[in-house]
Amino acid sequence: MPCSMAQTTNSSSWATAQFSHKFSSTSLLELGFPFKSISMRKPTRRAKIHCGGVLTLPKQPFQSPTLPKTDSPPPSSPPSNWNLLQRAAAKTLDAVENALVSRERLQPLPKTADPRVQIAGNFAPVPEQPVKHNLQVTGTIPQCINGVYVRNGANPLHEPLAGHHLFDGDGMIHAVTINGENENSASYACRYTETQRLVQERELGRPVFPKAIGELHGHSGIARLMLFYARGLCGLLDHSHGTGVANAGLVYFNQRLLAMSEDDLPYQVRLNPSGDLETIGRYDFGEQLTNTMIAHPKIDPVSKELFALSYDVVQKPYLKYFKFSKDGEKSPDVEIPLGVPTMMHDFAITENFVVIPDQQVVFKLQEMVKGGSPVIFDKNKKSRFGILSKNAENASDIIWVDCPDTFCFHLWNAWEEPETNEVVVIGSCMTPPDSIFNECDENLKSVLSEIRLNLKTGESKRRPIIESSEQINLEAGMVNRNMLGRKTRFAYLAVAEPWPKVSGFAKVDLHSGEVEKFIYGDRRYGGEPFFVPRDPNSDREDDGYILAFVHDEKTCKSELQIVNALTLELEASVKLPSRVPYGFHGTFISSNDLENQA
Repeated sequence: MPCSMAQTTNSSSWATAQFSHKFSSTSLLELGFPFKSISMRKPTRRAKIHCGGVLTLPKQPFQSPTLPKTDSPPPSSPPSNWNLLQRAAAKTLDAVENALVSRERLQPLPKTADPRVQIAGNFAPVPEQPVKHNLQVTGTIPQCINGVYVRNGANPLHEPLAGHHLFDGDGMIHAVTINGENENSASYACRYTETQRLVQERELGRPVFPKAIGELHGHSGIARLMLFYARGLCGLLDHSHGTGVANAGLVYFNQRLLAMSEDDLPYQVRLNPSGDLETIGRYDFGEQLTNTMIAHPKIDPVSKELFALSYDVVQKPYLKYFKFSKDGEKSPDVEIPLGVPTMMHDFAITENFVVIPDQQVVFKLQEMVKGGSPVIFDKNKKSRFGILSKNAENASDIIWVDCPDTFCFHLWNAWEEPETNEVVVIGSCMTPPDSIFNECDENLKSVLSEIRLNLKTGESKRRPIIESSEQINLEAGMVNRNMLGRKTRFAYLAVAEPWPKVSGFAKVDLHSGEVEKFIYGDRRYGGEPFFVPRDPNSDREDDGYILAFVHDEKTCKSELQIVNALTLELEASVKLPSRVPYGFHGTFISSNDLENQA
């Protein structure tokens, strides 16, 4: 059966594949509802192309379970501790939701919210896999690759009842434990991050928490929020311990692996000695963190501090900045003044500053009352970057630099150039800016760009790094993280073509604009490339290896590829026992760090 039909065994084990943007509101009073909110260069030389099809693995039959067909949502399975009034309330609210869903299904869904588009093919979910050892390895795993590569993704547990966006799915972590020093030893496991949301929906046997992007549009979105609050008031569910999905970023900090989406606190996940994964729980840094945290915190490679943002979509202050010492001690929040709540998925750090994008994609919940999406492109708003000292105690000294018509979903690095009073930012500039969230006719473009912010004159300059004749969509990737916040020469970025699939990755010389591509091969697609240095003390920035999950749509099999970053030659591939959906962001944790987990 072709991959496009790939599904899972039943509605309670339904499980898919970038980015997670949810509502971290504390009040919906602005919408008129008295409910508490859910936490809801130089000219380019011709590109060198390397093909990843050298180590093709044997074919294996793909088994695709069928998806149950339902005309209405299944009733909530009443827990044994519900009383008669709660059971009656659940039955009534289920009936209201059935009527709402029936009405919604009469209207066509936009592609950005249509589950038949958003979670089709290898974006479709998979069930959990317990650890499998002694995986087949082709080639030789470099000795320095000794640890575990983990990658996050959105993998819905239940069949969507109505609209569903790729970012809405429950978080699932895929882990490949590798011992390059022990005869190519490798194991694999994938597990859900046991968020409060997932635990409750699993117990009820159906989705009951609103999906912030796929469902919260227009009047039906408001109705879904009202149903959600009504269930909470009746004690049928509990949103007091978070509503997030933890499906986007992963960071290893202060001896803990943290799974994140910016709609909640992080979740701590432990990597067991066997290679399996275990959710410890929602992590608040010892009761220090009371706000949500952005999915892309940054760790300074020298100070080992972690820097983060938190944003709110309703209540001021809309944005806060804070940091943690290497031992996990949190600084006081710094409130960043914003006129409107900005959608902010990423930011950057330099040696001395944090770089905060305040762009034109914003949250306007009032648009739901008008029947629209709460995530919109505001053409009247100016894009700008805020430059703030890492050690700032307040935002009084923040420097704002306008950068017209600039929207970067991700920022790959930034550094200071004191001789010109500039901060240089490297990011992928997207147009149309809101096309990830709202359907549009224009094709999405993601242009790798250098943005220069002059701290003295307040002026900005932006240029594409790659020559226009060689332009390709580049999204998801990184620089050598041992040089984060410092001037770097190379970036390793996913070739996001045909969008939203990834046909390979590019090694880009940020100084010359030269591009070398590693292409996975015919109908083979992957995800974010992750750079692992061979030796932290090496004098070559690109001395290391690229790790990437790759899926063959002809055989419906997946593998982990290990590519030499110096030569872009495939060193090894690890055959995986089950399909790995296209996902979001990951990290590599050394064996030494694993031994010291909290």
